[in-house]
Amino acid sequence: MRGPHNIWRLIRTGATFERTGAMQEVLEAMKAPPRLRLAARVLGWPFKILGLRGDPALPPLVRALTALGPAYIKFGQTLATRPDIVGTELADQLRYLQDQLPPFPQAQARAQFEAEMEIPVDSVFSSFSEPVAAASIAQVHRARVTGTGEDVAVKVLRPGIERAFRKDIDAFYFAAGMIEWLLPSTRRLRPGDVIAHFDSVVQGELDLRMETAAAAEFAANTEGDAGFRVPRPLWHLSGRSVMTLGWAEGVPLGDNAAIDALGVDRAELAARVLRLFLQHAMRDGFFHGDMHQGNLKVAANGDLIAYDFGIMGQIDEYSRRVYAEILFGFIRKDYRRVAEVHFEAGYVPADRDIDEFARALRSVGEPIFGMDATRISMARLLSYLFEVTERFGMETRTELILLQRTMVVVEGVARSLNPSINIWEVAQPVVEDYIRQNLGPKAMARDLARTARVISRFGPQLPAMMEAALIRLRMPVIEKGRRAGLHPVWWVLLGAAVSALGLWAGQSIG
Repeated sequence: MRGPHNIWRLIRTGATFERTGAMQEVLEAMKAPPRLRLAARVLGWPFKILGLRGDPALPPLVRALTALGPAYIKFGQTLATRPDIVGTELADQLRYLQDQLPPFPQAQARAQFEAEMEIPVDSVFSSFSEPVAAASIAQVHRARVTGTGEDVAVKVLRPGIERAFRKDIDAFYFAAGMIEWLLPSTRRLRPGDVIAHFDSVVQGELDLRMETAAAAEFAANTEGDAGFRVPRPLWHLSGRSVMTLGWAEGVPLGDNAAIDALGVDRAELAARVLRLFLQHAMRDGFFHGDMHQGNLKVAANGDLIAYDFGIMGQIDEYSRRVYAEILFGFIRKDYRRVAEVHFEAGYVPADRDIDEFARALRSVGEPIFGMDATRISMARLLSYLFEVTERFGMETRTELILLQRTMVVVEGVARSLNPSINIWEVAQPVVEDYIRQNLGPKAMARDLARTARVISRFGPQLPAMMEAALIRLRMPVIEKGRRAGLHPVWWVLLGAAVSALGLWAGQSIG
């Protein structure tokens, strides 16, 4: 599936961008040099006829991405949150991809629900609306449960979506392999592993049973978070290709005018979005991995409502502590400690100069503090970070890709609400609270207590485990005696001594 036939898919991608006019629009938004724009036009023009036409009524970039398929649409959804990279105009256009894609017929959605749940739609719902939102993977219908009268959202996967994604992802795998082959310097970024991670995330998103479980866990974790709500799922009306959960009434987070009409302070809301994300990632190790504006609403009382739990991130406790120390070090401008944490965690090869790395980190962090966010070019900052990591041999950590990507998305969402937000000022109290709870003597005592509980669970098995270990020890001792030329009597005495030690240890433990 990942063979050279994917070259056609990649050629058609470039041709589609050229045919729809998206290529020049993107290069202009990225402020590409005139020579690069001219080269792209000259090289792309002969293949223009091979590109997909798309919907001429849509803006060029949106037209190209929707024509190319769901994986490209996912990419466009991320860019919608980065006006500092693609420009405000393009970011506004790309928000179309979040929940305004062409829907499939209601009859198909009803048929899919009935096939999955093996019950008629009309027997469980007194009403079942036309699609109210349509995204890259699924669409949503508003329904009312018979008997209880509860309003719910019924999410149904797009027909044939698994095959469409498979085709795109196969092309991505091929492209990653070609990049590694043609540009060996990119291997440290492990593009193949990055695509594999994306593949696993997508496969989880295509099974709505996993999303139902994620919604239930996320709702339980965040139940006490002020100003934040998660709709509860209805398990008996959810399956692999359909999911039902409570209806979330509110205005889209991307509609600033509607938020202002509610009387909600957008600066406070922006800070709350960042603060909640950091709390979920560090406190729970389980966070919403797709927090763009299309998956967030604002209720009439100002509460932030999250939905669409197909992409969730999980971080183990050790990684959480490492990243908290890194963030804390940046906040305190302790770049030496940030460098030490990188080396301790194995993020940077041990043969590199720690002092030089600390100076490189200072050159990244210092420009951020005390500066209005509108004066910071995130594109330039990310470009410089790439140069720093390349110089010090850091490899891409695939287990943290989703966290890093979501941090970029969440920052973009917050900045769309409040362009002058300073992420470090918002992050500081959250990180400091985590540090107090999870680093130092208090955390060490808690870790030791948890370790003792784990050992105690194996208490009944400890004597047998000790006996087995001593038996394994006795055989090499006898073998060494034989090789040393000892008389057989000594072999027996050595074996008896080890056995006696095992018996004594077993009795003492018992």
